[in-house]
Amino acid sequence: MTKISIIIPVYNCEKYVAKCVDSLLRQTLNDIEIILINDGSTDNSLGILKQYNDNRIKIITKANGGQSSARNVGMEIAKGEYIGFVDSDDWVAPDYYEKLYNTAIKYHADIAMSDFVRIGVRKYKVRLNITEEKVYERIENKIKAANALKEGCVWNKIYKRNILSNLRFCEGMFFEDGPFTLRALYACNKLVTVPGTLYFYFQNPLSTVKTMDRKKRLDKQKSKADMLEFIKLNNINIEDKSYWAVYKTYTLFNIVLLTLQKSINTKRFMLFGVIPLWQVAYD
Repeated sequence: MTKISIIIPVYNCEKYVAKCVDSLLRQTLNDIEIILINDGSTDNSLGILKQYNDNRIKIITKANGGQSSARNVGMEIAKGEYIGFVDSDDWVAPDYYEKLYNTAIKYHADIAMSDFVRIGVRKYKVRLNITEEKVYERIENKIKAANALKEGCVWNKIYKRNILSNLRFCEGMFFEDGPFTLRALYACNKLVTVPGTLYFYFQNPLSTVKTMDRKKRLDKQKSKADMLEFIKLNNINIEDKSYWAVYKTYTLFNIVLLTLQKSINTKRFMLFGVIPLWQVAYD
């Protein structure tokens, strides 16, 4: 069995995708499959992918359906013992997958997690500051170690394929990583942190976060609300009692006037999103 299947959705990323693929081909762990899902690209992304001649690469072309759809297709065909995700404008350190895999095997962990660096214009910021191999088994500790409520990213981890058998990304929705990550952490037996290697997250000026429109803002709200409901449904005792999700927004001429927000045990109305008008605790 292949050790790791790496799934990369590709959509109009001709400027960056070669750097991404090259970093995967340079991995010190050779026993990997690289699943490139061309999600209806209209630029030369597919042409660049076809230039590679490596039997570890699989190229799948489909009609455009979004990142979640592409990842789901990749998960259906992945054969690896573990699954990893990489965005097509990001890259990884040469020893990235070898260290994650070996540490996961060492501790019999379903998920191994690395640190990651956010890279942008004049920006290089390490996000989690992982300094030691450490195993987490309680869901509350796994959420805290991964900073899953704020950094609910899927790509700085590898996942035992069998824990993802009933998990898929919500299609047609932005900010889908958070709900997926939370459920994966809940399903796994152990999360282990892996120091000394990095995932490099490039802040593309055309990325989802950098080009917010009304749908993306609403999807971000839905994502946080979904995570909050999952936490409450499964009686997860998170430390951050101030974790709020927006459930309803009231607008006038496209200006947000009033929002209904909820936390674990409190709901409130906020004027302009900053002035509390009414707040009440509930079970």
